[in-house]
Amino acid sequence: MLSDVEIARNCALRPIQEIAQKLNINSNNIELYGRYKAKIAAFEEKSFGKLILVTAMSPTRMGEGKTTVSIGLADGLSRLGKKTCLALREPSLGPVFGIKGGACGGGYSQVVPMEDINLHFTGDLHAISAANNLLSAMIDNHINHGNALGIANVVWKRCMDMNDRALREIKVALGGEKNGIPRTDGFVITAASEIMATLCLSTSLDDLKNRLANIVIGYDISGEEITAGDLKAQDAMAILLKDAMKPNLVQTLEATPAIVHGGPFANIAHGCNSVLATKIALSSSDYAVTEAGFGADLGAEKFFNIKCRTAKLKPNCVVLVVTLRSIKYNAGVERDEITKENLDAVKKGFINVKTHLENLINVFKTRPVVAINKFGFDTQGEIELVKELCQEIGVYAVVNTSFMDGGKGAEKLAERVIEICQGDGNLEFAYDLEDALDQKIQKVAQKVYRASKVVYSDEALIQMKKIKENPKYKNYPICIAKTQFSFSCDENALGCPEGFEFPVRAVEVRAGAGFILVICSNILLMPGLPKVPNSQKMSIDSQGRISGLM
Repeated sequence: MLSDVEIARNCALRPIQEIAQKLNINSNNIELYGRYKAKIAAFEEKSFGKLILVTAMSPTRMGEGKTTVSIGLADGLSRLGKKTCLALREPSLGPVFGIKGGACGGGYSQVVPMEDINLHFTGDLHAISAANNLLSAMIDNHINHGNALGIANVVWKRCMDMNDRALREIKVALGGEKNGIPRTDGFVITAASEIMATLCLSTSLDDLKNRLANIVIGYDISGEEITAGDLKAQDAMAILLKDAMKPNLVQTLEATPAIVHGGPFANIAHGCNSVLATKIALSSSDYAVTEAGFGADLGAEKFFNIKCRTAKLKPNCVVLVVTLRSIKYNAGVERDEITKENLDAVKKGFINVKTHLENLINVFKTRPVVAINKFGFDTQGEIELVKELCQEIGVYAVVNTSFMDGGKGAEKLAERVIEICQGDGNLEFAYDLEDALDQKIQKVAQKVYRASKVVYSDEALIQMKKIKENPKYKNYPICIAKTQFSFSCDENALGCPEGFEFPVRAVEVRAGAGFILVICSNILLMPGLPKVPNSQKMSIDSQGRISGLM
């Protein structure tokens, strides 16, 4: 089989104006970035179509093909004659050059032009990095020139769109008085920048500017907050972000419209594409397919409790992507044994799937369907067993082969999704916004993760006390930063651990995004590269053709 990049390179792309016409977007409302990419500069919000969320069971380090299934499903719906639009996150260069790869799907279920999207695309992530680091520069400049605001503790960090563990904690302003006041600082990856989350939850340029002004950059000697607005930084930041605010229009290999915009990670941020992208997809199609990062305990939980609240959305159907690989991994099967048939391991590891389904049905009151993303080494016996186990808890399971077969391989999934979408969308939240901060954390930890209790560090308790004292944060939702590999904070606790303590290390305000970030255990906001990163496997020839990009 051809590699992903070869498949993408060999496809016949349609001019992006044709793709815009499928969504009834006037050509005057798109800004071209070459022949196959465009920014959507304006759209009319209309009555919404059906919203389908694609999420997953707890993944392995390679991911379980959630984006591939999302793209295949959209193509499958299109093949069945349904007017469909995708809304996906933008790739980060961190995973592209790290271990997980890009975010354009795979095989014959991809968004294209794949190389452009996975690399610099339309420059959105660079603009977010620039706005983030402009604010850092303005903070240090203000301190250097007299510090009229009395900044005593800077909490704002610089960012870059790359995995680089050496930048997690650094010293800045070294080299003498002319370089400023030395202090400990650090970087986060761009996907974890508050500006990424802020942009994705903003509904207009004015809304973005107001949110940017609210960003807390530090505290004075008495502990009072100092914001980006106090530095008068919001307009300059918004200028850098004015084009990045406009969603990007591309297409699938089968010419289904795809809006790819925003890219917060779900383990360290809220894990969803922009509100604007989803609203355009819903306003311009009968079926809008979107996804949320990693497992349903992370991406779907935040999609519901943060994004759906902000944008007033209710999903009509939730697709839970599962693989035999991850089911057996969650049973403790070693990597080199996962390709072998093991029905006992499937029965044992299915507890992870079952728990995610119970959350979707009982906690969030949504209507799920299971998509078994088929790999070449999966056996029919294993597949039938997963179907039976799903049926026992009242959920229908469908085999998806869109990696090999494109939209045709997702038609049966699309048929089931259409059936479920006949009803109205339904959603309940895991907590009320009026709940106290510790109640919100406890409800997610116990209802979604199955923890016995939440344990706070001394630092977290101090931070929570301060947040509770400020009434403007009382009704903020929470965004929990934790490992994606387990319901718990221990990535090695597979399946469905129960009765564990849930450790909260820090609690921080994200006033621009409009949520409270709850940082757990040893989760990091700046990832590192693996021992053998994807970057070592890539090459480019004298004609500019890339190999190894995935």
